[in-house]
Amino acid sequence: MQSYKEELMKVVKNLPMQPGVYKYFNEDGKIIYIGKAKKLRNRVSSYFLKQSGLNRKTQRLVNEIRKVEFVVVDSEYDALLLENNLIKKNQPKYNILLKDDKTYPYICVTRERFPRVFSTRNIQDKRHKYFGPYPNGRQMSALLDLFKQLYKIRDCSFNLSQENVAAGKYSVCLEYHINNCLGPCEGKQKEEDYQQDIDQVLQILKGNLSVPKEYFSQKMQVAVEQLAFEDAQKWKQKLELLTNYQSKSLVVSPTFRDCEVYALVSDEKFAYVNFMKITNGGIMVTESTQLTKKMDESDEDLLIYAIMEFRNRYKTSSKKIYTNIDITDVLDEDERLEFTVPKIGDAKKLIQLSFKNSMYYKRERETSRGEISDKKSNYQVLVQLKNELQLSEVPVHIECFDNSNIQGTHPVSACVVFRDGRPSKKDYRHFHVKTVVGPDDFASMEEAVYRRYRRLLDEKQKLPQLVIIDGGKGQLSSAVTALERLGLYGKLPVIGIAKKLEEIFFPEDPIPLHLSKKSRSLQLVQRLRDEAHRFGITFHRNLRSKGSINSKLEGIPGIGPNTIQKLLKQFKTISNIKSAPIEEVAQVIGQSKAQKVKDGLE
Repeated sequence: MQSYKEELMKVVKNLPMQPGVYKYFNEDGKIIYIGKAKKLRNRVSSYFLKQSGLNRKTQRLVNEIRKVEFVVVDSEYDALLLENNLIKKNQPKYNILLKDDKTYPYICVTRERFPRVFSTRNIQDKRHKYFGPYPNGRQMSALLDLFKQLYKIRDCSFNLSQENVAAGKYSVCLEYHINNCLGPCEGKQKEEDYQQDIDQVLQILKGNLSVPKEYFSQKMQVAVEQLAFEDAQKWKQKLELLTNYQSKSLVVSPTFRDCEVYALVSDEKFAYVNFMKITNGGIMVTESTQLTKKMDESDEDLLIYAIMEFRNRYKTSSKKIYTNIDITDVLDEDERLEFTVPKIGDAKKLIQLSFKNSMYYKRERETSRGEISDKKSNYQVLVQLKNELQLSEVPVHIECFDNSNIQGTHPVSACVVFRDGRPSKKDYRHFHVKTVVGPDDFASMEEAVYRRYRRLLDEKQKLPQLVIIDGGKGQLSSAVTALERLGLYGKLPVIGIAKKLEEIFFPEDPIPLHLSKKSRSLQLVQRLRDEAHRFGITFHRNLRSKGSINSKLEGIPGIGPNTIQKLLKQFKTISNIKSAPIEEVAQVIGQSKAQKVKDGLE
């Protein structure tokens, strides 16, 4: 086991300090993770050098790695493009998963004599031009109907080569007789006239409605000058059709020429992203999608992945991109893209519209998974929990406690609150353990429970109808001790849940309760337990991170807390301080201290 780890470290130490993409393989030779990096050696080594600071999912990934491969590219943006393509091709189990369970249709404009325009889901024939995909079928149908009303485009599939037409191989059909086609199959329409219509169709599909509008307007004026008022009326009707279609897709301001809008909202397991493509003031494409988290990815990483996926799917190339999350710190500025988080004006309204669509889609997905139910259904689960735990009242207010204490560092406790069966995150609380020395889960639990309900009593706030302790008999006994000190034992129902067998313990009862694994009430208790664990781990991880940063600076002689605070406020991270020129550091803390910091961080 040690041998393969030594081999991996040799590879890692020899990685270049260049942007690129890295691939992790398991013992079966299968790719399990693909990532991008601004500096390959720094990024890959972070997985292996400090495993104690990694979350459980990442530790599980690292334990499976048996081989590392990499590809060097010119820029971080190129690494992002390559990563996106490789993830789509290989579908590694530890990478972000994009919900993509639909095959959306495209509009195809064939590349042949007298081209055809139709919808298709097959885009394999690269000779033709494809526009889309269209997640909204009604939008695509409206476009095809518009083309039918504006132009005389054939819908047959005949091969209208010059030879076939000259030989009289085909004859006109009903479409010709009802004036939907001008009969190119019998040579009744010139190819250049037909192609002029197709060119305007292409302009509309690209969002350039001004070109056909100008054409119709000119034709109408010419007809009026020639006193051909019936023809003028026909051209006017076509212009109105096009104007009405455009008015339905106008956004806040027609000044937006060519841009993309992305808004992301996320929870513990998923992220939901809305995408809008704006061309000449009109929303040409809009779609929402779901991303499944695999490695506790940040919102910034998830948004970047979604942007690259949508741009690849819709073949967009807009330089201007509006987002609701600042991703410039994650992805270096690149001349090919310009990211903006608008704060005011019409661009801000666009982001708000996109964000609203993300929230609607999030609620829709949660409802379809059964995570959000109506109040009646939630209440039924709470009633079931009341009956199964033999509580005196329905527990509409539930609180759950968990400890986070790894290797004895930064012990903390967390309390999460559910109201009406749903998380009430504004009521969540975390506790720095103050009275306990060393890793003592029992004492830490007693302190957290005592402090929580001491404060509720002092502030005369309502107490919960149920308290859940993450742990077995020991942690539950500690919570009981705290409640006894407050005079609440017997008045405040409290239970413990042990993870191994999902057993529920009651105070002074040695026999645990086993609820059905399919029981919705047990699932609610598990959700509370898991949420408390997540909230505690996140807080603990942040503390460890801050502790690591501070410890490096605190170990430098002559550098005190105020100096450390100034440095971190200006440079944010240790790596930024190390890479900054000494003159830049000196501007913040003076030349003498700047030299000490630089020497101390070498």
